[in-house]
Amino acid sequence: VPFVESGGGLVQVGGSLTLSCDVSGFTFDDDYAAGWFRQAPGKERKEREGISCISSTDGSTFYADSVKGRFTISRANAGDTVYLQMNGLKSEDTAVYYCAANRARASRYEIEIATMRRQLDPHEYDYWGQGTRVTVSS
Repeated sequence: VPFVESGGGLVQVGGSLTLSCDVSGFTFDDDYAAGWFRQAPGKERKEREGISCISSTDGSTFYADSVKGRFTISRANAGDTVYLQMNGLKSEDTAVYYCAANRARASRYEIEIATMRRQLDPHEYDYWGQGTRVTVSS
């Protein structure tokens, strides 16, 4: 079942937004890495930037350098929602934001690999939602 993103909108530079991703298609015990990606205006799908992900088992996380220190990923205690808290928004954060899941490997290993690579590979993710648009205005 595809994920469903929500929470996007228009915000001024320096503002905050919290995005939500409905992952209720997975059970609480499923092992997967939930990732947030974004596609900036004018960019193609293959150019989606992986910005953060979280392990469903141990809660370990990864952040891309572009959002580190500003964005926080978390998972609801019930395990049915993954959040992306975005603070200190910049104009370059304007994009359509997507969430997706990686089940190709144990989620904690996905976090380790992403940390070593310093990036997420969107080709390794499935269950893409329709996205939610974030526009940051100056």
